[in-house]
Amino acid sequence: MDSLTKSRFFTLLALGILLYWFVIPAVLTHNVVEMGRQGKGDKLSDLTVQVWNYYQKGRYVSPNTPKEDANDLKKMIEDDAELNVVTAPIWYVSLEAPNYPKDAFPEGIPVFYHFDGFSGDVHEMNTINHYIGMDPMERGAPYLRMIAPYALVFVAWLMVMFMLYDNRILNLLMWIPVLLPVIFIGFYSYWLYWYGHHMHEWGAFKIKPFTPTVFGDGKVAQFTTHSYPTIGFWLLVAISILSILAIAAKRKYKKKQTLRT
Repeated sequence: MDSLTKSRFFTLLALGILLYWFVIPAVLTHNVVEMGRQGKGDKLSDLTVQVWNYYQKGRYVSPNTPKEDANDLKKMIEDDAELNVVTAPIWYVSLEAPNYPKDAFPEGIPVFYHFDGFSGDVHEMNTINHYIGMDPMERGAPYLRMIAPYALVFVAWLMVMFMLYDNRILNLLMWIPVLLPVIFIGFYSYWLYWYGHHMHEWGAFKIKPFTPTVFGDGKVAQFTTHSYPTIGFWLLVAISILSILAIAAKRKYKKKQTLRT
């Protein structure tokens, strides 16, 4: 296998991960959460419903969601259950407190951060945030979440072009998928800082401005927090590594071509 073939192989693997875990669910289930909240669930296409149900399997389901509704988008909309996005979750945060006993909340109050939104016990987390004067999660990065599906499609297109053509600009832009884990952590860290430094006076419990824990365990008032990467982050790391290998293999191929001429 020559270096160019290796480059295309590594790119194809990275593209497959990106398409399956991020692009397809982000594009085909775009606006499911918003339409469900607006009572427009009947306007969702059958394809959207099927894709959402498929990707929702095995994901966290809130104890407040009826068991018969789990993984069934139409039933969840009918019963006004909490909806979530179904791309690969990238970061996991959980809160534990005495008023959330382990038998009722075995995982505490978990939420998952995605490129295009949130999943988990978002409503419960927003209630807790309100208690300390913090904005609801939906306030964070609204425009970034809105354009996320289009940005993911662009990255996928870029990878396809990188496989097909040898272009200086394309080769440079290929560093975007390499930097995906860093890009996510950067935005995630910024918005955590923003939330902790834009507290409101209407909070029942007053605390000083702070930055929530980005990685590891922390303490906020009477809550113990846990913040760690989850499956989506490691998929981004895999995409990053494969993209680096693809870039290196193409450079090796071009170097050999130059020496031959």
